[in-house]
Amino acid sequence: MFYHVKELQFNARVSGPDPHFAALLLEQFGGGNGELKAAMQYFVQAFGARQPYPDKYDLLMDIATEEFSHLEIVGATITMLLDGINGGLKDAMDQSDLTKLLGSKGQKEDFIHKALTAPQFLVLTGGGPHVTNSQGVPWTGAYINANGDLTVDLRSNIGAESRAKIVYEYLLQFTDDKYVQETLEFLMTREIAHFKMFSAALETIQPNFPPGILQGDPRYTHAFYNMSSSASARGPWNEGQGPWGRGESWEYIDDPLRQVIETQGQLKKAVAGTAQTPQQAQQVASALGKKRSQEVKAAVPDGPNQWSSYPQSSLASPKVAQDGQGQ
Repeated sequence: MFYHVKELQFNARVSGPDPHFAALLLEQFGGGNGELKAAMQYFVQAFGARQPYPDKYDLLMDIATEEFSHLEIVGATITMLLDGINGGLKDAMDQSDLTKLLGSKGQKEDFIHKALTAPQFLVLTGGGPHVTNSQGVPWTGAYINANGDLTVDLRSNIGAESRAKIVYEYLLQFTDDKYVQETLEFLMTREIAHFKMFSAALETIQPNFPPGILQGDPRYTHAFYNMSSSASARGPWNEGQGPWGRGESWEYIDDPLRQVIETQGQLKKAVAGTAQTPQQAQQVASALGKKRSQEVKAAVPDGPNQWSSYPQSSLASPKVAQDGQGQ
């Protein structure tokens, strides 16, 4: 159940109107790395975690709800930055206020020219935020990443927070308004906090590498193919023990063409860099698959099911008794 609290999480303020920056800030309202995308992504991901992993459901729903509050902060800031535009557009007979806000006739024409990249911003909304990015591209559910596996979804969320953080970092360079900068710095900092939360949640799932269940064929998991014709860079991504630890290492294939020919297209490639065999990898995947399956099955009843209890006294979903009432 949601309810609206009138006080914003952060006291959004502006020094004065700035329609040009308001248009840029739309990126964090309806853009592919914005607050609506983050809120909906975590909201959708949470459903699959509700019963088998109620602690992760709680995390995802809490952060999704906070992202909705950030969307309100961004929308409020955009609206305040357009103060004067909204009122000026309403006065169909007198455009003096609008002309004063935009300055000279040349500035007004320049703003209209820039508005052509996102014509709906003013023409349809009349001075408020619109669910588009800064170029007028409508928000879409295609922005959402929800794969139904927490080790995948949490990594997607870490990436989403990283991209949102850098957009705020860039936006800060386009406004001199100290009040707006305070708001953007708060929102940017919360992206950092969410990054840490998702990273910590991922670490509670063990094993969490590789993502998902299947382990991959060890004949290829440690191979790095040098796809450059000239000198190639070396580093922990293609030499040494890499991310695995003691006893395992990268296999550096300097001449991929010759390697492909000698192995008849990898069919005769031997395992290198690890002592694990393909059969052992399959056994690990089978055991992990059964473990994850049992976690889900144990949390979901065979018969009647119920999402919540009233009141909800624990994180877990309630069991349904014989009379159909939740316990």
